[in-house]
Amino acid sequence: MGLEERINLIEVPDANPQRGNRVTRFLGQAYMAAIGWRLAGEVPDFPKYVLVLAPHTSNMDFLVGLAPLFALGIRVSFMAKSALFWEPFGTYLRWLGGVPVDRSAAGGAVRGALNEFEKRDKFVLLITPEGTRKKVTRWKSGFHRIARKAGVPIVPLTFDYGRHEFRFGSPYEPTDDMQGDIKAVKAFFNADQAKNPNQY
Repeated sequence: MGLEERINLIEVPDANPQRGNRVTRFLGQAYMAAIGWRLAGEVPDFPKYVLVLAPHTSNMDFLVGLAPLFALGIRVSFMAKSALFWEPFGTYLRWLGGVPVDRSAAGGAVRGALNEFEKRDKFVLLITPEGTRKKVTRWKSGFHRIARKAGVPIVPLTFDYGRHEFRFGSPYEPTDDMQGDIKAVKAFFNADQAKNPNQY
């Protein structure tokens, strides 16, 4: 069985922002195959969207999560506090997709994200709505406010440790019913997907 079949390599529509080359995609695919993970679902056919990742219960999520994004060649961005972007670490963070934001100002993260959506032709923003690796009862609503104001869909993505799958869910168009939308998106996820199920 070939490498692409082993990881169930799925199609990436051209609308998505691209990153890397054949070498980086091969390395991502080879790493996925080595750890026994597969891809599932469909990559959305949009140039801009908010990618919601859950459950987030372990530091391993970041390390494991890089593999499918490199394997697929999708450039995914994430917001990080500007204090982290000291050199040379800042160059590395930007290469990974990091976007500095002033979180000390009220609404700074949301404004920063909206600025990026406005100035870029293609932009996929990854957000972990739990906001922490600890168990939480409510998700942070920033991902919804960003998607609604930017006029872009919300796409759920889970690193399912139970099934060893990186799985994309169906796009969801945000409405004025924030709580209803969050509940609908959250239904895609469950504790069995988490690295540490007792923390979800």
